[in-house]
Amino acid sequence: MIEDLKKDADQRMQKSVGAFSHMLTKLRTGRAQTSLLEQIMVDYYGAETPLSQVANIAVEDSRTLSVTPWEQSMIPGIEKAIQNCELGLNPVTAGKVIRVPLPDLTEERRQGLARMVKQEAEQGKVAVRNVRRDVMGDIKTLLKEKEISEDEERRAEQDIQQITDKYIHEVEKVSEQKQKEIMDF
Repeated sequence: MIEDLKKDADQRMQKSVGAFSHMLTKLRTGRAQTSLLEQIMVDYYGAETPLSQVANIAVEDSRTLSVTPWEQSMIPGIEKAIQNCELGLNPVTAGKVIRVPLPDLTEERRQGLARMVKQEAEQGKVAVRNVRRDVMGDIKTLLKEKEISEDEERRAEQDIQQITDKYIHEVEKVSEQKQKEIMDF
């Protein structure tokens, strides 16, 4: 019973860290990464569709992404969607390919991105702590229902705290890596 709660907590905390890491892939670091454009939504025959499902996104060089739509008629819509996203990108159409040059990041913009990473890291930590709170509540319920002893409760709470500390440390590590990546380039 307690082991099931620990496994559940571990899995949920791992998903929280995964969601945080995935969110960081959307932040621009100055290097061209396809993940930067994958989630941009494009109008595809009246339905909002992720860009990655209507075009091939590739890294041309360290500062340029290329988008090759599967249908020629999609070029204006894709271009407009890239311009309207809040990444500050200006696509250039060259025949059947849309090139997206990434402008240099200013020091001010880098610091802003680093602050954004810190804020998102705090949200990731809160998500992990929320899982801990839920599991601790479940343990207290088991104690009230006399399904576990006080010693088992204390041990379980210590184990849950260790799992929580592990994932909070992981969020901090991922956050520091991303901040270093942003500030070093």
